[in-house]
Parts: sequence; C-alpha cells; structure tokens
Amino acid sequence: MPASVAALLVVIFIAFAVFGEARRKEAGPALWLPVLWMVICASRFPSQWMQLGSPLVMDEAAATEGSPLDAAYFASLILMGTIVLARRKIEPSRLIQMNLLLALFFAYGAVSILWSDFPFIAFKRWVKTLGHPIMALLILTDPNPGLAFRTVMKRCAYILLPLSVLFIKYLPEYGRGFDRWTGAPTNLGVGLTKNDLGYGCMVFGIFSVWMLLAPREGDSPALRRREVAFAVVLLSMAVWLLYMADSATSLGGLLIGSATLLALRFGLLGKKHIGTLIVTGLVSVLLIEWAFDAYARILELLGREVTLTDRTEIWADVLALQDRPLIGAGFESFWLGPRLEAMWAKWWWHPNQAHSGYIETYLNLGLIGVGLLAALLLSTFNKIRSRLSPTFGYADLRFAFFFVIIAFNYTEAAFKAVHLVWTIFHLIAIDYRDEARQSATAPERARARRRYARGGSRWRRYPAR
Repeated sequence: MPASVAALLVVIFIAFAVFGEARRKEAGPALWLPVLWMVICASRFPSQWMQLGSPLVMDEAAATEGSPLDAAYFASLILMGTIVLARRKIEPSRLIQMNLLLALFFAYGAVSILWSDFPFIAFKRWVKTLGHPIMALLILTDPNPGLAFRTVMKRCAYILLPLSVLFIKYLPEYGRGFDRWTGAPTNLGVGLTKNDLGYGCMVFGIFSVWMLLAPREGDSPALRRREVAFAVVLLSMAVWLLYMADSATSLGGLLIGSATLLALRFGLLGKKHIGTLIVTGLVSVLLIEWAFDAYARILELLGREVTLTDRTEIWADVLALQDRPLIGAGFESFWLGPRLEAMWAKWWWHPNQAHSGYIETYLNLGLIGVGLLAALLLSTFNKIRSRLSPTFGYADLRFAFFFVIIAFNYTEAAFKAVHLVWTIFHLIAIDYRDEARQSATAPERARARRRYARGGSRWRRYPAR
C-alpha cells in the first residue's frame, strides 16, 4: 500500500474514532486538555515534532534549559487547567486533606529547590510537574469521572497507536531509528526511543483489556459492539507495536496488568483478602528468587542480559556520585552540571535518567524523598483496595495500573518529569469527592452532565440532603 494511501486511511480512522466519540456529547471541552497533555507525554515534545524526520541533537544545553516552545505548551495547558478547576470551585483544603501524602511529596520537592545547584531550572521543572495532578483533577472532578476517564484514554489511544503503526510500517523516516545502546535499527513509532513507544502501548493496551472486560452500563447493544470492536483493534495495535519495539519492560507491564485484570474479573483474587494475598505473593517471589535465581532466568528468556542493558552499571555510577544521601541533589537536579558531564563522559549514548524510578527519587530527593514515596505508594494501595467491590469496574483498573507502575519503575524512571506513567499514577492516586455532587439525585446529575457537555464547567452546589 502506498504511504499516502496509508496516511489517509489512518487520518480517516482517527477522525472517525475521535469525533465519533465527541458526537455523543457526554464529555465537555475541558477534557481536551488532559488529552493534549497525555498525547505529548506519550510521544514527543512539540519542539521535537517540529524536527520530525531530522536527527535530534542531544547536547547539555538542550538537556538543561529545554525548549521555549515546549515550556509555552505545558504552561498553557497548566494555566487553562487551573482556570477550569477554579471555575469548578475545587476546595484546596479538602483536596489536600484527602491526599495528604501526595501533597507532602510535592511540598518536599518544592523545599528541595532551596539546596539545588540550579534552583531556577529546578523550580521550572517543579511547576511543570504540577501538570500531572491538574490534568488528573480535570478528569476526577468531571460530573461523571468514570466516563471522563474512558473518554480521555480512548482519544489518546485513537491518536497515538494508529500513528505509530503508520510511522513504522509506511513512514520509516519518522518512525524508525537506531538503538542508543547497541546502534542496531529499532522501531520508535511516535516516540523518541523504543521504550517511549513501549510504555505508551503498555498503558493503552491495559486500558483496552479493561474495556473488553468492563463494558459501559446503559449502552445500547450497537454501542457495546462498537466499543468492543474498537477495544480489540486498539489492543491488537498495542501488542503488534510492543513486538516491533522489543521493549521487555513494557511487555512485562502489559502482561502483569492484563493478568491482574483477568484475575479480578473472574474472581481468581479474593477482594476481601487481597492484602494478605499480595503479601503472600511477594514473600513467595522472594523465596523463589533466593532458591532458583529466577530473575536471571527470566531475563534470559526475554533475551536480556543480567545487567539489564547496562542499567545496573549506570545504577552503580550514579549512586557513587550521590553526595547528599539524606536530602538529595534537589528537585530533578541530579542530571545537571558536573554530574551530567561525568556520566556523559563515560557513557557515549548520554543517559539523562537513572533507569529506575526509586533510584531517581533517591538521587534527587534523598532518603527523605524515598521514604515519602514509599508512604505515598502504601497509602495509594490502601485507597484502591478500599474501593474494590464485587462489581468489576474502575477500581480494578486502578489496582492493575498500580502494580504495573510499581514494576515499571524498577528499570525505568517514571516518578519524574512529564512522563505518561506519572500522569496515570496521579489518576489512580488522587481522591476528591465533592459533597454537593455526592448528595445530588440522579436527575440532577444527568442535568449537570448535559450542561457540562454544552460548555459549562461549574458544578451547581446542591444543598446537602
């Protein structure tokens, strides 16, 4: 098939899927903000899209200062998101009370700017990171959060997955490149590296599995069939792209997430005693690893070296450069200045992260930051577990995503910057329940959704009942 024809078909598919969804008028215009945020987080920054087809030059200045175009893009989304939330009259005190550990984690990151060697850069990065909770709240404070989440995830998947297939199969000048570790040809899709392509496919693949297992209630049989058909198409594209990307971490994440969803859907995991089952499972894994060296054997099956493609050597190098073990280098400040120069002098492919979310947190925020992150993860687990019910739904997807994020950050750093997985974490970690919305009757909720879909963004304050 000629590339021009393939491109036209992809554009038609995206337009049909995205705008066909929009015609249902169930979601307001504000949901385009998290879509625009997540699409860029899962692909390339605006300045990098402008260089599409040209080799990207990664120098120290670019790694340190970034692009004014990118800064303007993210600042615009953050500003517009803040305005929408202000119109919805979000109560900051209630929000902080319900998400205290997440607020403390962000507050400590802000305080750590004070001892960063590059405070202005650290401050800009901290402000940019605020986009994650803002975009999550745009979804979670929608009159129908579950529908809003589905809408945003589907729109992102409809855009990113077909474009990646197009770039790899028909426009290789845009979607293929060379591996920075080995120099071998590799498939990138809409990402800059195969790992970028991999984690996007992982996230939207897990979401597609959930759509197949949790069809929307109240839809007509025709709409359900359409939903299932699109979910099958998206999952097929995600699996094919993961195969082309050869990203073992993301493939493992998709398998973990899918297995968790299947186990929850068909009652293989007892929801009442799921905490005990998880602890038992972790202890069993540790015993198996100690007795049979399962970690090395699994890596061999995946075709990976025990060093995880130099990751363990990088971990040793960056840990040796950490001179503030308690407080860290400051918010996202480790990969700046002399430390960046030292790592780039040794590693020709110029790493800019530790390839472990836990080590990355330790480098930037020290042991205090790691402790806060551990407490935040434990709190998130307890929140999600308390929401599990006999009915399969959104809480089960949150549970699956939680374990995938925990595993993913072992070999990739996603607790930082504008990373899609970091956005997903905020979506599953943040709680916000509006008392007025909770006390509204079903007809009042329906009227609010219709008003919101017509462009309204403020939830009417119903009296408590």
